[in-house]
Amino acid sequence: MAAGKVHNVGIIMNGVTGRMGTNQHLMRSIVAIIQQGGVKLASGDVVMPDPILVGRNPDKLAALCKKSGVKRATTNVAAALADPHNTIYFDAQTTSRRVEAVKQAIAAGKHVYCEKPTALNSADAYELYRQAADAGVKNGVVQDKLWLPGLVKLKALIDDGFFGQILSVRGEFGYWVFEGDSVEPQRPSWNYKKEEGGGIIMDMFCHWQYVLANLFGAPKAVSCLGATHVPKRWDENRQPYQCTADDAAYATFELENDVIANMNSSWCVRVRRDDLLTLQVDGTKGSAVAGLRQCRIQPASSTPRPVWNPDIDSPIDFYEDWVPVPSAREYDNAFKVQWELFLRHVAGNEPFRWSLLEAAKGVQLAEKGLESWQNRRWVDIPELKS
Repeated sequence: MAAGKVHNVGIIMNGVTGRMGTNQHLMRSIVAIIQQGGVKLASGDVVMPDPILVGRNPDKLAALCKKSGVKRATTNVAAALADPHNTIYFDAQTTSRRVEAVKQAIAAGKHVYCEKPTALNSADAYELYRQAADAGVKNGVVQDKLWLPGLVKLKALIDDGFFGQILSVRGEFGYWVFEGDSVEPQRPSWNYKKEEGGGIIMDMFCHWQYVLANLFGAPKAVSCLGATHVPKRWDENRQPYQCTADDAAYATFELENDVIANMNSSWCVRVRRDDLLTLQVDGTKGSAVAGLRQCRIQPASSTPRPVWNPDIDSPIDFYEDWVPVPSAREYDNAFKVQWELFLRHVAGNEPFRWSLLEAAKGVQLAEKGLESWQNRRWVDIPELKS
C-alpha cells in the first residue's frame, strides 16, 4: 500500500437505531472517527469508515442519517451483504437476532465485529467463532470496559506491581432502573424477559469474564445466586408486563491464580459508592478502588489501624487516606478506542485479540452462572480452546 493512501471501508451497521448502537457505536465511535479524519495505520495510510445503517424501520433510519450525517441506509440486509464495497459487518441487534445475522455475514465473506453477548448459549457462540475461523474472516467482540479510564489506571497499577500479591477483587455494579409506571425506565423491556434473551446474568457476566481474565486471571469456577427482585414493570408503550428474567445476581468467582472475586450486579440498587461500577482490589502491599473514570489507592504505608468499638463514632475517616491516581493522558471513548483497533486489524493486519472466541467465553461464564443458580452449587468452567 502506498504511504498516505486513504482506504474507504464499507461498514454494515445493523441494529444501530437502538440506544447503545446509536450513542456508543455510531455517534461516539464511527462518526467521531470520520470527523477526526479516519484512523492512521502504521504504514501512514488512513482507514476511513463508510457506514451503511441497517434496520427494520425506515423512518428511524432516516432520522438517524440526518442526525449523524451518514448518507447510506437500508432495510435490506441481504443487499448490504452483497455489496463488495462493504467489508465489515457490525451487529448491535438484540441478542436473539444475532446468531443468524452473523452467520449470514460470515457466509458473505465479511469481517465481523459485534456486541456481546454473541449468542444465548455457549454452543452457538462457539460455533460463530468456529465458522469465522474456518472462513478466514477477521472477527471481534465489543469488550469496551477494558478501555475505561478507571480500569486503564487499575491495569497500570497491576503491571507496576503496586499490589504485591493480589488477594481479592470486590465489584459492585448497578443502579435503580425505574419500573416504568410513573418514571420512564432507563433500560428496554426485553432486558427483563427471559424469552427475549434478557437477564442481568447473561448481560453482565459477559463483561465480568473479560474484565477478570484481562486484569486478574480467567475464572475457573463460579457460585452464583440470581433473583428477580421486581416482578412487574411497564414497557415502552406504558403497558404492564411480568418480568421473567433475573434483575440481580450475586456471584463469587475463583480465578486461575487463586484470586477470589466477588461481583454483585443489580438493576434494583440505589447507588451509595463512588460510581455505577466500582472494583476494589486488595493486595499485600496496597489496595485500590476503580470506578469508570477514577481510581484511588491506599498503599500499605498509609493503611489505618482500626480498632473495633461500636460504642463511639469512628475516629477514622475511611475515605480520607485514599489517594487519586492522576490521569497520565487524555482518555478517549472506550467504544471508539476498540473500534479503531479493529479497523487497524482489518485494514493493516495489526493484532486484535478480542475475537469471537473471547465472546464465547463470556457467554459460557453466563451459562455457568445460570447453572450454578439453578443447581445451588459451585460450577467449574472448562477452558474453551481455539
